[in-house]
Amino acid sequence: MKIIDGGVTAAKGFKAASTAAEIKYKGRTDMAMVFSEVPCVAAGTFTTNVVKAAPVRWDQDIVYNHQGARAVICNSGIANACTGEEGFGYCKETAKAASESLGIPEDSVLVASTGVIGMQLPIDRIANGVKAMAPKLEGSREAGLEAATDTEKKEAAVEIEIGGKTVTVGGMCKGSGMIHPNMCTMLGFITSDVDISKELLQEALSEDIKDTYNMVSVDGDTSTNDTVLLLANGQAGNPKITEKNADYEEFKKALNYVNTTLAKKIAGDGEGATALFEVKVIGAATKAEAVILSKSVVTSSLTKAAIYGHDANWGRI
Repeated sequence: MKIIDGGVTAAKGFKAASTAAEIKYKGRTDMAMVFSEVPCVAAGTFTTNVVKAAPVRWDQDIVYNHQGARAVICNSGIANACTGEEGFGYCKETAKAASESLGIPEDSVLVASTGVIGMQLPIDRIANGVKAMAPKLEGSREAGLEAATDTEKKEAAVEIEIGGKTVTVGGMCKGSGMIHPNMCTMLGFITSDVDISKELLQEALSEDIKDTYNMVSVDGDTSTNDTVLLLANGQAGNPKITEKNADYEEFKKALNYVNTTLAKKIAGDGEGATALFEVKVIGAATKAEAVILSKSVVTSSLTKAAIYGHDANWGRI
């Protein structure tokens, strides 16, 4: 596995763009788009909160009930959560704007939002943002970097070899608050040019989430918007992965590196965070016990206070 400088545009066939749509603040880049030149198989994992934001409900339908995906539209500033059917309708209107601008089906457009809960999106600005980004789509490193705009840019990318072909996995994520216990207020977008079945792509992501994003804690609050989307467009030309063989394991290693890197960047950029600490449990009887033990430490307010104060009070652990 080779670690490379890149993000969502690192894999073949993926482009990105961003814009300042003035959703909540003027002059701030608050929208991004990720686009594949060809249809992708898509996988997704979402918040476990019983209160799910409109974009989560929209994306679950696309990921679980449709075969192909082409684009992801995300915004910051307003979460489109607790907004009822009006908010869900804005997901459809966003997808419609993307469909018209990119010439792709509405049901191939995924949407994601993060920000203030309870406010309705200014859909006219969202739609104008989509139309502004469409002609700006590029596969360049710079385009991917701009799309990753957040309080701190969070990106990762690697290359692996499968069947004599170079396969790339890259990604970006956004988020720094309401982090706990499963994923967090985060939007994660992972792209790959690997050729793999939809079923195995979903299984790989669902398994990897347990050891990466689900192990992060910042403030102990559960979000309404957690979304991690994984798109694979098959452009690497590798022999299609349809079973859990050596190729599948190699892809999982690459996915794990990207997700682990992004998860650590989220924790390190937590609201008010001054330090990032990791817990390693050695000698546990089972992995389940190791998870319980490590989470009890990273979620402890007393332990966090000791870390913040640089006071090595191991009794708290």
